[in-house]
Amino acid sequence: MLVADLAGTAVFAVEGAIAAMHSQLDLLGVMVIAFIVALGGGVTRDVLIGATPPNAVADWRYPALAFFMGGLAFVCHEQVLGWSGSTLIVLDAAGLALFAVAGAQKALNFGITPFVAMLMGTITGVGGGVIRDIVLARIPVVLQADLYASSAFVGAAVLIMGRRLGVSPVAAALLAGAACLTLRLLSVHFGWQLPKVLDA
Repeated sequence: MLVADLAGTAVFAVEGAIAAMHSQLDLLGVMVIAFIVALGGGVTRDVLIGATPPNAVADWRYPALAFFMGGLAFVCHEQVLGWSGSTLIVLDAAGLALFAVAGAQKALNFGITPFVAMLMGTITGVGGGVIRDIVLARIPVVLQADLYASSAFVGAAVLIMGRRLGVSPVAAALLAGAACLTLRLLSVHFGWQLPKVLDA
């Protein structure tokens, strides 16, 4: 869980920094958005399940990693901003999968019921992005992108089903991460979306 959590923190910090640079924020703005995207979902999850103080406060490695990766992206902005759209989608999907798995597993560790643990995995994956978009004054992408939050929920569900069926923690985590990543990438490729009401 720690490895998935830290890896997700690093990935989402870079993604947050990219979003901030596209919005033409200064260095401080880039660092703040990187921190928010990397740790916002985890903080929300920890508060909801009673894991206080949140890891972002209690464990120095989380904020240090988020700020380091955000700063690195800023310094290497010419290379980072040149990444293709497909690269960013894969990066984002990987971060989503890592956080969905880590979030659901941590909720289980705190005795949270399976269904709510799935929700906590989803919140961990999408929470930072929602806060980012609110700060940047735009409709949260995770609420309108191709099966974004749904992919996190499916990944968390696979983890929990695997654990209840007696699959080893590592194998269950790998299966869950693969399910989330695959569903997210397929939804982007084929344009899959949940039903929505179109304003006439």
